Amino acid sequence: MKKRSYKPAATVLAFLMLVLPGALSARERRGANLVITLKDGHNVAGELIAVKPNSLLLYDFAGKDQSVDLVGISSIRIVKESKAGAGGAYGALAGALIGGLFAALTPLTDWGTGHTHASAGGVILVASAAGAAGGLIGLGIGSSAGKDKIIRLGGKSETEKMARTLAYLRGKARIRDFK
Repeated sequence: MKKRSYKPAATVLAFLMLVLPGALSARERRGANLVITLKDGHNVAGELIAVKPNSLLLYDFAGKDQSVDLVGISSIRIVKESKAGAGGAYGALAGALIGGLFAALTPLTDWGTGHTHASAGGVILVASAAGAAGGLIGLGIGSSAGKDKIIRLGGKSETEKMARTLAYLRGKARIRDFK
């Protein structure tokens, strides 16, 4: 029987353990970060834990649970993480690839010899310009995708609208089926 070395397999497994994203680990679901503006002008901020029939349960950043009555709420802002950086990076990469491919595949005729070829400087110039344009477009798309959502409750007396709002917030809570 041959002697086998398990070092390559162990190295690959160790590398994968370090590289795999933390999202694959078994961790607790997080609720949405909210900033609640009360009718008296004060703000309450924290993570949405649960939606009760008459109140919202928040875990504030000081480490305390806080219940906020729905009657006293003027507006709720759902704070989203900005996606501008990722959108700009993906847009710049896509723009550079498309621009570089376009410049490389577009033939240029050398008037002295009559040969057609793509110049390396031209490819780099077009790729960088297209990458910058794609980055700006991706930055705009990413920043609009990460925009905070504001829900205004002031004046909402209709129970159907309030029920839809609470159902939407229940989907954003850490504990969705709180009784």
